[in-house]
Amino acid sequence: MESLSLPLSPSSSSSPSSFLRRALVPFVAAVALLGTAGSAVADAAEACGSVITAPLARPVSADDPCPSTDPVVCRIRVLPMDEKVEAQRTRMRYHGLLEDMHRTEAAMREAGFTDEEIARELVDMRNQAKEITRAGMSPEEVRVLEERNIAKYGNPLGPTADQLYAKYGSWQMVIDASMRTSYAVDRELSLEYRPCPV
Repeated sequence: MESLSLPLSPSSSSSPSSFLRRALVPFVAAVALLGTAGSAVADAAEACGSVITAPLARPVSADDPCPSTDPVVCRIRVLPMDEKVEAQRTRMRYHGLLEDMHRTEAAMREAGFTDEEIARELVDMRNQAKEITRAGMSPEEVRVLEERNIAKYGNPLGPTADQLYAKYGSWQMVIDASMRTSYAVDRELSLEYRPCPV
């Protein structure tokens, strides 16, 4: 595999976003395609990344009332066990992609990019990560996620960088929001995401 030897610095001939996209998107896609679940599986001694906190809960009847307002959590509760195991693996791959985002933020800061440039890149990476992880989901699971995002943001992948800026009022808060994970979904899949030091 050919290694990238390009300097990580803004260039007058290309935007920071397009530079990073050329450098990082193939890496993110390769990570997803290689199935990073094995490297993301954390044993009890590991302190960061995607950590399994308990055995997966057995499926409940679709007639049982769901205690959550999140339709994704309600869908996970009733999944057959084999589908729930696959949903957990997919979520762990998503956590791995969030780790890539933390490393990207650190590299961009070191290279002198602005908060706005970093925020826009990370929101773009998050949306690409969603597309990659949804490739392993059933059409029904993808439909539930996309309907929730369309209702909230008008976009099946979630909020844009500009929508997040309008909501939070600072690019640093957009950066923080872009790297959050749903605690409710993680908990339903017996996972906890703990960002690793960079």
